[in-house]
Amino acid sequence: MNPKIISDTIPNWINGEECAAVSGLTFDKLSPHDGQKLCQVVRSKEKDVTTAIQAARKAQAAWADITPVQRGDILHDITLAMRNKREEIAAIVAAETGMSVSAALGEVGGAIAQGELMAGEGRRFYGRTTTSAVSNKYNMTVRQPLGVAGLIIAANTPIANVAWKVFPALLCGNAAVLKAAEDTPATAWYFGKIAHEAGLPPGVLNIIQGYGREAGGPLVADPGVDVVSFTGSTAVGRQIASVAGQRLAKVSLELGGKNPLVVCDDADLDNAAKWVLLSAFSNAGQRCASASRIIIFDSVYDQFCDMLLAGISKLKLGPADDDDFGPVINEKQLNNMLTSIEQTRNEGATILAGGERLTDDSHAGGFYMAPTLIENADPHSQISTTELFGPIACLYRVNDFAEALQMANDSPYGLTSCIHTRSIHRATEFTQKVQAGVAVVNAGTYGSEPHMPFGGLKQSGNGWREPGTEALDVYSDIRDIFININPELL
Repeated sequence: MNPKIISDTIPNWINGEECAAVSGLTFDKLSPHDGQKLCQVVRSKEKDVTTAIQAARKAQAAWADITPVQRGDILHDITLAMRNKREEIAAIVAAETGMSVSAALGEVGGAIAQGELMAGEGRRFYGRTTTSAVSNKYNMTVRQPLGVAGLIIAANTPIANVAWKVFPALLCGNAAVLKAAEDTPATAWYFGKIAHEAGLPPGVLNIIQGYGREAGGPLVADPGVDVVSFTGSTAVGRQIASVAGQRLAKVSLELGGKNPLVVCDDADLDNAAKWVLLSAFSNAGQRCASASRIIIFDSVYDQFCDMLLAGISKLKLGPADDDDFGPVINEKQLNNMLTSIEQTRNEGATILAGGERLTDDSHAGGFYMAPTLIENADPHSQISTTELFGPIACLYRVNDFAEALQMANDSPYGLTSCIHTRSIHRATEFTQKVQAGVAVVNAGTYGSEPHMPFGGLKQSGNGWREPGTEALDVYSDIRDIFININPELL
């Protein structure tokens, strides 16, 4: 169902105004829950992107001239407006993603927390002062904006993804062009509406709708964009790094994960089972931090497997607040998952649960993937080494801690990780030696907080961290200032 707040056609925001694409083209956004048309979306191409970048460049100097405190105050006003409209935002997020309203409200809360954090950083926009080896010389550093930030986001947690990038980019004095995810266009559009109504100057934030190649591609390639920040797949991240690298643009990539969750023989198995189910299946597994590789000590493997199967049998799929998770975002992703499952079945793996699309009356027409548990998959097979972004997890047997740690690290990815154990020795060793940007003990593989940096190693990113105060390093540059005085003029 289309909430009344969603326009029939979702436009761009350029220079503070809603506008159609120059071509006049649109595409349909379908509801993941029932496959019905939710709205149509303007289909932007290079001319639209160029216009948005020009608007951003024109507005950026004046925005950078006001103090970080003043910029933070405007961001705080936007955050307050989001809080006042949290139910409307959540309704849009739920309609676009298929998640429940209660889950969407949680995402909105995370976005608001991010806005509050970054607004406060306007009063903590720290540089540093230091000494000089030269007499009568004083040294310091200050942050300076980069110019125009090109922001490209994913659809899985749409309002949180907007907040993660827009708030720090603007706080640092940049203007921005946000390329909305084509599967969640209304969320980005409504954020733009809130921001402009809250007093954000025209042109400081421009929002472009459209497909990745047609709208995201020109944004990455344009020499008027000084920094590109992308959240999404590793394959697309490689393309962005290549294109932006040709013109030496700064690039921040937060990419995929194939995240390990280790269950030791001394774990609290009830707690571990709860967190495996949440990490693997909440939000339909559509988290870069989702646990998709469950590594279990052999001595508890059979017992723990039975516990997981019992838990899966109780899961309810749908868009209501009492459902455990909803559909995946679109039919293409769903079909990719089914193809991968069939391939691993043909390779000899066993599908313990799920492995199919739900087509009963309650889920007909929607993009519902049954929660899927697989065992006997080769640790180096396609399904073990490729992010599927759905409710699919593989189980692996290991003999001991050393083998578990080795398997956890034997991956092209290195985003998040978790271990369940009662041993402080195992927990400490794991958090120190696991090859991941995030290490968790006795909980899930997801759960980033706004004030904490997030990102990964290897194919999970290129070393930058967002959000947290570390995001300021993505969206600003450091200027050295040397002041030399003449003592005779004192």
